[in-house]
Amino acid sequence: MFPIRDHNPSGRTPYVTYALMAANIVIFVLYWLALPDERSLYQFFRVWGMVPDMVTNGNQYYTLVTSMFLHGGWLHLAGNMLFLYIFGDNMEDKMGHVGYLLFYIASGIGAAVIHLVSDPWSSVPTVGASGAIAGVMGGYLLLFPKARVDLVLIIVIFFRIIPSPAWVMLLLWLGLQFLGGILMSSSGGGVAYWAHAGGFIVGALLTLPLFLKLGGTEFWKRTEGHPPHPEAQYKFTRSRVPSVNRK
Repeated sequence: MFPIRDHNPSGRTPYVTYALMAANIVIFVLYWLALPDERSLYQFFRVWGMVPDMVTNGNQYYTLVTSMFLHGGWLHLAGNMLFLYIFGDNMEDKMGHVGYLLFYIASGIGAAVIHLVSDPWSSVPTVGASGAIAGVMGGYLLLFPKARVDLVLIIVIFFRIIPSPAWVMLLLWLGLQFLGGILMSSSGGGVAYWAHAGGFIVGALLTLPLFLKLGGTEFWKRTEGHPPHPEAQYKFTRSRVPSVNRK
């Protein structure tokens, strides 16, 4: 189950969101095509990804930022860009272009620090925009808890789009990160769950001043948790593929 879109149109062109997506994609393509094998890729991540034990020893602080523009594979990149595309435009709309960019970077750094605290002596490089995007999702939950999000549910060959309030999808996602973090702490793993959960919470906290400026709970009462503008409507067209009755 994963989101494919929300019904929350943006009031301005999300230039920063598009620029962040472009930067992540271009950087990924450049090093993915340039590095000849997995060994070279690992060494590249050792230099530009965030390696907890290196930072704990006072080295490579710059990787708290550079690591959020690297990804471990095409699916990793595609998943992160999908979430950024769905939730980033509305946060940029409310925060403004510069404020949103600073918020995004701060959320990513906060997520990296929380991962660092959770496993300070790990020698495994950490890469991905997931922590920063989790911050975007945390802020989105605070501002638009009842915005409608369309989820794709796939079970083997069963395929269906299910509309859901944002708070259901986002809190479910957050709960899975906490669960993954607890399980990983006892069994090991390759996903920085605590960075995801931490980034989400950092993003919500960083959005709190804006939420209070908008009126706090009064903002929720005015909008009933929905976007403060008409929701986007999507139309489905009937397939042109003819149906055939089975005999």
